[in-house]
This record gives sequence, C-alpha cells and structure tokens, in this order.
Amino acid sequence: MCGIAGYFSNHNVFNSNELDTVGKSIASRGPEHQGVFSDECVGLVHRRLKIIDLSDESNQPMVSDDGRYVIVYNGEVYNYDDIRREQQIQVKTSSDTEIVLKSLVSDGIEAVEYYNGMFAIALYDTFEKKLLLIRDRLGVKPLFYFWDGQNFAFASEIKALLELNFIRKNKSTNYSALNHFLHTGYTGVEETIYSNIFRLPAGSYAEVSSAGMSISSYWSLTDHIEPETISDVYSAKEILRDLVEQSVRYRLRSDVPYGTFLSGGIDSSLVTAVAQRNLSTKLNTFTIAFAENKYDESNYARQIAEYLGTNHTELTVSQKEASQLIPSILDTFDEPFADSSAIPTMLVSKLAKTKATMILSGDGGDELFMGYGAYNWAKRLESPMMKRFHKPISWALRCGSSRMKRAAGVFNYPDEEHLPSHIFSQEQYLFSRKEIATVLNPEFAAEFSCPFEWTNSSRKLSATENQSFFDIQSYLREDLLAKVDRSSMKYSLEVRVPLLDYSIVEFALNVNENLKIHNGVQKYLLKQVLYDYVPAHLFDRPKWGFSIPLCEWLHKDLQYLIDDYLNKNLMGEIGIFEPKQVQKLVRKFKNGHNDYLYNRIWQMILVQKFMNEKM
Repeated sequence: MCGIAGYFSNHNVFNSNELDTVGKSIASRGPEHQGVFSDECVGLVHRRLKIIDLSDESNQPMVSDDGRYVIVYNGEVYNYDDIRREQQIQVKTSSDTEIVLKSLVSDGIEAVEYYNGMFAIALYDTFEKKLLLIRDRLGVKPLFYFWDGQNFAFASEIKALLELNFIRKNKSTNYSALNHFLHTGYTGVEETIYSNIFRLPAGSYAEVSSAGMSISSYWSLTDHIEPETISDVYSAKEILRDLVEQSVRYRLRSDVPYGTFLSGGIDSSLVTAVAQRNLSTKLNTFTIAFAENKYDESNYARQIAEYLGTNHTELTVSQKEASQLIPSILDTFDEPFADSSAIPTMLVSKLAKTKATMILSGDGGDELFMGYGAYNWAKRLESPMMKRFHKPISWALRCGSSRMKRAAGVFNYPDEEHLPSHIFSQEQYLFSRKEIATVLNPEFAAEFSCPFEWTNSSRKLSATENQSFFDIQSYLREDLLAKVDRSSMKYSLEVRVPLLDYSIVEFALNVNENLKIHNGVQKYLLKQVLYDYVPAHLFDRPKWGFSIPLCEWLHKDLQYLIDDYLNKNLMGEIGIFEPKQVQKLVRKFKNGHNDYLYNRIWQMILVQKFMNEKM
C-alpha cells in the first residue's frame, strides 16, 4: 500500500523540484520510503508502505530491465505469484510490483485482465513519451487527476495535486460537484469539488501523451449482468462460500502483522471467521466501543471474537475523544465529505495500527446482497399504486410525526430516472434535489447526474436491483471505500476488502434477488454462508450502523460549528447559501422539532468550512 503522484506536460508548467513536496504531502500513505523520477516532460513520485517484500529492492519508482519503462503503483495484486508462474516471469524480488511491471511491459493494457486486486498504477514509457494510468475494477484504490486540455497531473489524494503551484494557483470550485454533495454526501463519481480535478473511473485506464489524453474502460458492472439469475439456494451458497474462502486466502498474503476490523455485524464476522479458519495462529481483531451505550456494539464483536478465538483488542471512546477528530475531516478528505462514520473508522484504524499494518474489512456485503432499508423502499415504490399516488401520499405524511415527515420526503421523488439517488439521499437524511434549489443561491445551482449503466444491461433489472446497482457504482465507491482508504491511510494502515473481489461481485450481480432478501430477511444468502462458521443466534438482533451520535453532538458539544459557520455574516460573505432558508432549517433543528435535519445541517457546515478555509 502506497501513495503515488506525478505529472505530464510539454509546457513547463510543472517543476521537478516540486516532487519532493508533493510526496511529503501524502507521506502517511507510505512513511517508509520516498522515490522520484523525472525527465523533460514527466515527473513521478512514490511513497512506500512495506507490505510484501520488505527489502529496499522493491522500492519505487521501479524501472524495467531494459530501462524503458518506469512504474509507480499503489495497492496490491493478490494473485501476483500465480501470474509469475503462469507467465513464467523471471524476477529479482518477491514483490507484486515487479510482476505488474513486467506483465504490463509484455502484454500492455491486456495484462490487467488477469490482475486480482486493488490498484492505481502509473506506467511511463520513456521512449515513446507516453503515460498509462490504470484504476482497479471496483475503484478500491483512489486515483485523482488534473487535466486542463494541455497539462496533466495525477495523485492518490487531491492534496498532492494542490502542492503543484500551477494547479494551486488556478483552482476553482466545481458547482456541479457541490450540488451532488448536498444530494449524496460526496462530490460525485468522476468529478471533485475542484474544477479540472477528476477521479479516474473505476475499471478504466487513461493514456496521456503530447497528442492529448483519453480514457477507456476495461471492465464494467453492466458487461457482467447475465440474462438469467442463479435461483437455487444450495448451489448459490456453495459457490459463494468457495469464492469468499479463495478471496480471503488471497488477501492474507502479507509480510507484516495483520488482522480484521470486527464490528460484530454480518460482513466483518464472515471475513473474520474465514480468515481465522485459514490460520494456525490467533487472528488480531479490532473494534471501537462507545461510552454512550446506544452507539456501542462492542459486546456483539466481543462475543464473535470469543467464539472464533481471536486475539481481540477493544478501545472505549468517549464523545469528547471522538468529536476531537471532527476538525480534521476536511484535511483528511480534501473536500466536503458528509459521512460522519469516518470518525469511528479513523479511531479503529489508529487502534489497529498499534498491532498491525494490514487489515481485512467487511465492506461490500450490504451493497452486493441488499442489506439496507433503501432496498425495501425501492420495492415499495415499484408498486403501480405507489407510482400513481406517490405525490398525494407525500403531502398527507407531511402532517405527521418526524418519522412520517421523513417518509414524506422519500415519496416526493422527482421522476423514476432519479429515484435510486433520491431514495439514497432521503435514507441518509440528505437534501433532495428540490430542497437543494431552495437553500442554494441560484447562482450556484447546477445540474448533476448519477450514473446508471444498468439501462444497457442484458437483463431488465428490478427496482431493488437498480438500487443495489446505484450503491455499488456510486455510494460504495466514492463514500464507503473513500472513507476507509483515507481514514486508514491517515495512520499508514492498509485495508483490504475480500467481499469486493471482482469474482464475488460478478457472481452477486447474477444472484436472484429472492436469495438476497428472502421472506423479509436481508442478506439472506450471505447469512447462510456465515452460519456455517458462526452460530446464527449470535446475530439475533437489529442491524446497527457504524455511526456516531452526530445529532446529539450538534445539539450540544458541536453546536458552536452551527454558530460559527451558519451565521448570517459568513453566509453572506461566502454567498453559497440563501441565509434566510438556512436559518429557518437551523431554528427547526435547534428547537428539537426536526432532528432528521441534522445531516443537512452537517453538510452545510462542511461546505461553509471548506469555502472559508480551502478556497
């Protein structure tokens, strides 16, 4: 696990002297070594966190045997040893970097077809003066780039790009991404809060030369949707169990101490159980306990750890300790990011780093096997009666309790095209598209879209499948995976996600939805696999997210953030929001009548704080 950055320009707008500062800005991603390469038009920098082959021979940038190609690479290709044997690659190190370099030199972009892993790769051809960048299929590893039509730069984090003077001097706000943030809590799938800074799409590669820049896809979710689904529970369970076993075994390859995040939920428990089964020693497991019992699931994690016999570490955190990380969110994510569960993720990452350098996480289970309430909403709203009367139902519910008001927001969707993102935003207590238009200064209102590749799939998807598709290619990638990546790398900790092995994803896309939600039981198939390892009675409890009491904090300890950033003077100075509308929402929230507004309040604080401090 590492951090990478670099540039390509024939116009001398970047300077090789800047590479040192660029690398240092992402030092936490790789505190053990920094390496640079530069020629007349290209600069590359690499920060290394040693996970596989701890020798200095595997430091990067790594150069091909003939001196023509130079690679900087972030991530892990887990099946590198299989590739070495199958391709009969002669190696000098035991690192996956050398395998990736030599396979790309030999086979070009086609080599990525047999990579199983998470990766962001930059390969430079010093003869033809061409730069190739590749991002893994699911977008587990981040890869940002700057492009103004002539000059190109890339990095694992936005902060590294902003260390380049040319980019920093010319930065501006992307208002389409700002609108997207208010609706979803993150700034988009390909855009960022900065104009001219983008995310390379998952499953894609970019080619950069003096002729320009182009992006192509090598893998997509849509291409792997089959005309028929798997509906036999016994065969589906057997296939899934084998896939999870193989995925976890791949991800246990490490030359440093490792463990798992164990929340006590379905996904982390399955990953932990399979990992422990494949080890002869006790697995390290880590969980965070909250002093406020309402938000404390540590007892469940402790029970699972005791049953599996892991070496369990638990840290109890107070509200005050957790809230102290709030001010660091913008510095960690480089742009507004509304998912407050980043705080416990940072805390558990810091805890895990005391005993491990690599961690397995259970991310992906909810999206692949339908574990959210949003899927019930999607099915409910698919009914012809609900489609016909959703607006009147919404009006009627507005007069009820706080919970009914929230339901009213879900029913008040603009159209079916935007329904998945609308359901998501309302489930997360975020702004609907209509609400955004009321709180934003009209000057900053902008169109934004959410990706829907499923329209071209070989099988007509149901409403719940559409919702799952949205979550996999949008929420999972740019919220959950971004949260885990940035929160863990803040403490130089690598996190691997076994349930997002592409073979599991391709399988899950074609499992009949009745095996995902069966007689009202969500994640049914995944649970059936889990119960082969851990007794079902240990999970006989309601689902509870990895969350913090943000609503209570904003009423008490963090109320100063509302006063500091949502006051009339600062709103007038920045000009993004309509002060009267914002103050109206703030009054409702402070009076305690509409606590479901807390995430909207939080979003506006983050926008104001970002514009005040970063732009």
